[in-house]
Amino acid sequence: MKKLPQISEAELEVMKIIWRHPHSNTKEVIEKLSKTSSWSPKTIQTMLLRLIKKGALHHYKDGRVFVYVPNVEESDYIEVESQSFLNRFYNGTLNSMVLNFLEKDKLSEDEINELYDILEERKRKKE
Repeated sequence: MKKLPQISEAELEVMKIIWRHPHSNTKEVIEKLSKTSSWSPKTIQTMLLRLIKKGALHHYKDGRVFVYVPNVEESDYIEVESQSFLNRFYNGTLNSMVLNFLEKDKLSEDEINELYDILEERKRKKE
């Protein structure tokens, strides 16, 4: 498993903006986050600096503004965090998680049908 920086829930919201809009400057990040959070611009700038220190982002100066670029791919982050979740709660097995959701009636009939279709498609590809 890849070693990625530890990213808090709040920092993850910042990363989602950068992943969707790489090469965004500070003002753009603040504008986008202001639509979904009540954080002050100073708080957002602090989180950007933390993410740089952790190695999740890098930045460069373009004229008078800083532009932010992710060092961590979103797909890599999701893969590592998903595996970490499975390890912590389901002993690393996906089927245990799915069974838990099925037994607790957490999946709708549409979701079950979608899972079934996905599994059938994967099964056909392997044959």
